[in-house]
Amino acid sequence: MKAHALKIGDTIGIFSPSYPGSNISLEATELAIKFLENKGFNILRGSLTGQRDHYRSGSIKERADELNNLIENPEVKCIMAVAGGYVSNSILPYINYQSLITSPKIIVGFSDITAILLGIYAKTCLTTFYGPNLLTTFGQVPPFSEMSYVYFYDLVSSGVSYPYIIPTPGIWTDDYVGLDEENVYCTTYKNKQITLNSGKATGRLIGGNLNTLQGIFGSQYMPQIEEGDILFLEDKNLDAETLERSFSMLKISGVSDKIGGLIIGKHIDFKDRGTGLKHYDILLEVMGTPKIPILSEFDASHAKPLITMPIGCNVELDATNQKVTILDNCVF
Repeated sequence: MKAHALKIGDTIGIFSPSYPGSNISLEATELAIKFLENKGFNILRGSLTGQRDHYRSGSIKERADELNNLIENPEVKCIMAVAGGYVSNSILPYINYQSLITSPKIIVGFSDITAILLGIYAKTCLTTFYGPNLLTTFGQVPPFSEMSYVYFYDLVSSGVSYPYIIPTPGIWTDDYVGLDEENVYCTTYKNKQITLNSGKATGRLIGGNLNTLQGIFGSQYMPQIEEGDILFLEDKNLDAETLERSFSMLKISGVSDKIGGLIIGKHIDFKDRGTGLKHYDILLEVMGTPKIPILSEFDASHAKPLITMPIGCNVELDATNQKVTILDNCVF
């Protein structure tokens, strides 16, 4: 199931399912809202915009109500998370999935929003989008906010033809790109993906933030991994032992034996614990000799810019030539 394409002039609703980012970073939130308004969209602020309940934006009921109000609002065509966090999974039992089946909408976010994206896909088969969070993607100055916007809008507006080869950004950064355009400082790097195992595979795209997956794994809100799926994973700030544990979960659960290909995002601030290992070195140790194509350092990650990935669509992973091609229309 797919949502209608997003058009200039449509309404984007923003919601805060976890971290109270719009309260803590008010100026950056307003910058992000202005960014999208300048693109021609109407922004409807969810009821928890600017609110805070200690470590979260509101109670479980308040956060579920905020999202459901946007889902049930016929004027809202796209629902975008303000920021990630740690507790998005707690609202999953209370989402109005039936309303999304009746009136599909574009649902987008990344990091902790993985729980909501996969939960909605699992319950409705609606394609969701691992893409921009309002604050953490657009609450910064160009060029990376603009690049991430283009990657997002191209997919959700039917602005590209299919099959569509996902572009590889020429540069990237793991720095925060501040509010003051006259005093922007960030270290940029020439982009380079890494082939961990060559080959080509085609399958349904499933995945998101690795740490968040553990909060829904084995539940009705985690899509059943099927033979030949293309799994994509990303995370940040993890240490070597935590990452080994998380990758091992995929191994001992049999997920790594089912999938047809694997895409690994950039991992900023990885703590190697003195091992000298990269995050993908730990993956290869856990998996053993890989039998599937694996592409690492992909730009669906916490680094900038952010590539938007359509959960539930069919893709082709060509790890040999370091290309990911979306085969389906993501919207209609």
